[in-house]
Amino acid sequence: MNQMFIPLIGLTLFWSTIFTSEAVANTQEPSREEIMNSRMDYYAKYNDMFVTWHYLAAIDQYERNIQAVRKDIPKREGVIALQFSKEYWAGALNPNQDDTSIESIQYFGGMGLDGDGDGKADLANDDDVMYTMKTYLSQYGHSEEDFKIALWEYYKNEKVVNQIISIAKLYKHFNTIDLDTHVFPVPVRGFNYSYRGTWGASRGWGGRRIHEGTDIFAGYGTPVVSTSYGVVEIMGWNEFGGWRIGIRDNHNTYHYYAHLAYFNKDLKVGDIVEPGTLIGGVGSTGYGKEGTSGKFPPHLHYGMYKFNGRTEWAFDPYPSLTQWEKESRKKK
Repeated sequence: MNQMFIPLIGLTLFWSTIFTSEAVANTQEPSREEIMNSRMDYYAKYNDMFVTWHYLAAIDQYERNIQAVRKDIPKREGVIALQFSKEYWAGALNPNQDDTSIESIQYFGGMGLDGDGDGKADLANDDDVMYTMKTYLSQYGHSEEDFKIALWEYYKNEKVVNQIISIAKLYKHFNTIDLDTHVFPVPVRGFNYSYRGTWGASRGWGGRRIHEGTDIFAGYGTPVVSTSYGVVEIMGWNEFGGWRIGIRDNHNTYHYYAHLAYFNKDLKVGDIVEPGTLIGGVGSTGYGKEGTSGKFPPHLHYGMYKFNGRTEWAFDPYPSLTQWEKESRKKK
C-alpha cells in the first residue's frame, strides 16, 4: 500500500510547488515604472482644459508625502494616495460615515461623487476620489491663482498651498512625475572633497545648538550643484549659513546649501532646477553680519528638512549623500 501512495504524494507535492510558484509570481509587487504609469493613467484620464493633470498629480503627491511621515494619517490603499475625510465625503451629520449612496451623501451635504459610473460614491474607489477632487477644483477656475484659492479653502494652510504649487510647477515644467533622480552636491571627479557624518555635533557660535546637516569640505570655489529636482525657495544671506540657497523638491523635502562663496548669477527665487544645476560655489561665509567670511575652513553645509503638513524638522542627510555619491561615481 505504501509503495502505491509514494508516487502520488510526490506528484501532489510537485504540482503544489508549481501552483505556489505561479501564485507568488502573480502577486509580485509592481515595478516602479508600472506604479508611475498607473498614476499617470489616472492623471491623464481626468486632465482637461480647466483642471490640468499636473494640478491633480501635485495634490496626490503631497498627500502621499505626508502619509509617509505622519502616524495620525493612514496610508490610503490604491494607486492614488489622495484621500478625503469621511465627514467631508459622506457629510458631517450623516449617520453612516461609510455611505456610498449618491442620494444620501448629497442629502447630508457630503462632497463624494461617482467617478466611474457604477452608481456609487465610494471613498475607496480611485476614480470616485479623482473625479471628486477634479470637480472641487473646477469650481474655482483654471488659472494658477484659482488653484491657489481652491487649495487654501481646502487645506487652510499657506505652507501646504506653496508646497503643492511647487510640485505642480515641477510636473508641468518636466512633463513627468518621475523626478526622483539625485546627484552628489559637489563634483565627484576633478575636485578634492571630504565629508563624514556630523549630524548632532555641538555648535557654539550663536548659542548652544546641534549641527543639523553634513559638512562637505572642499576647495574655495568648488562648484555646488542641486542634488534634486526642485524650486528655489530662498536665496540670500543668513547670519549662521552665510550666503545660502534653499530648494524644495516634490517630496516635501527642503534642501539647504550654506556657506557659499557665490551664487549662480543666472539663478533666482522661483526658478526650477534639476540634479546637477549649478547653484554656487563652496565658501566660508557666515557667523556674522552680511559679508562675513573666513571664520572657518571652506565647506558646504548641506541640510535636509521634511515638511509633514504641520511642522518641518531636520533629518540626517549623511545616508542620502553616501548613496548619491556612489550613484554619481557610476555615471560616466
